[in-house]
Amino acid sequence: MPQTFAVADAVELAVVERSGFVESRHAGAAIVVDPAGTPVRVLGDTSAPILPRSSLKPLQALACLTAGAPLDGERLGMATASHSGTDRHVSVVRDVLDAAGLSEDALRCPPAWPGDQSTRDEVVRAGGAPSRIRMNCSGKHAAMLLTCTVNGWPTESYLSPEHPLQVHIRDVAERLVGERFAATAIDGCGAPVYAMSLGGLVKAIHRVGTSSERSPFALHRSAGMLVRAVRENPWTIDGPGRADTVVIERLGVFAKGGAEGVMVMVAPDGTTVALKMLDGSGRAATVVALRLLEQQGALAAADVAAATAELALSVSGGDQVVGAIRPAF
Repeated sequence: MPQTFAVADAVELAVVERSGFVESRHAGAAIVVDPAGTPVRVLGDTSAPILPRSSLKPLQALACLTAGAPLDGERLGMATASHSGTDRHVSVVRDVLDAAGLSEDALRCPPAWPGDQSTRDEVVRAGGAPSRIRMNCSGKHAAMLLTCTVNGWPTESYLSPEHPLQVHIRDVAERLVGERFAATAIDGCGAPVYAMSLGGLVKAIHRVGTSSERSPFALHRSAGMLVRAVRENPWTIDGPGRADTVVIERLGVFAKGGAEGVMVMVAPDGTTVALKMLDGSGRAATVVALRLLEQQGALAAADVAAATAELALSVSGGDQVVGAIRPAF
């Protein structure tokens, strides 16, 4: 049975400190490549397969673009998103569905409450319930449905691994990753997700993050458009005050977190990191990725410190801050 790397093959990436006492440790694996795509730092086993979860979304959105989906700007940002379900997010998802000639009933992601607390409170006060369009992956699903209608593919079965859309997504992803996938699994939203090495994932995200819209190659032009859409509309990919949105706004990186402690991040100069927390916790993933980019000289320490101050890394004791979640190096 395919499986990810073992505890013995992980390294300590982050600690949780309370009142000067290290209370918990997060182990995992990480890899950093320089602007040319050459590995410059490897921590732990980065050759074993991992499931990238939502860190796969940039590749899925890119595949939708290459299949002819008319996505740009906010709509393209939403195709790459794990959004917080605000009304602004929902409005863009509805816009994509309208372009496909479909209603939200066509979405096959599970119903969910908004991730944004104030929006959830408003939905509850209005007597609402969990809905598919508020689910954090609804932008990706709407983009997939639009791709199906553009190509005349069936929409009811768009999540099947054998569907033409999913076959195309897998083909595009394997081209970028540069390896055959070790396994196919079903993500939390119901879409296929593929097992690949961290080394392969960082290669793919580096290729996407350093692509130019002026490239002679259509795939690279589309990738450049995708990255620009996210950097120009950082609110789409996550939400107000949430980690991916904060670091994109403050540092100009291209960042996409995934469930189970996965993170990919591309600095403006092209230096790229991919990491996986073995225990599945994502609470330290962003700050560890930032520290790795900082230590490689791709981000300024002062800028990283300012962005980190906006992340949810404090450890509370009563009504005061008594510690923090921090990188272990």
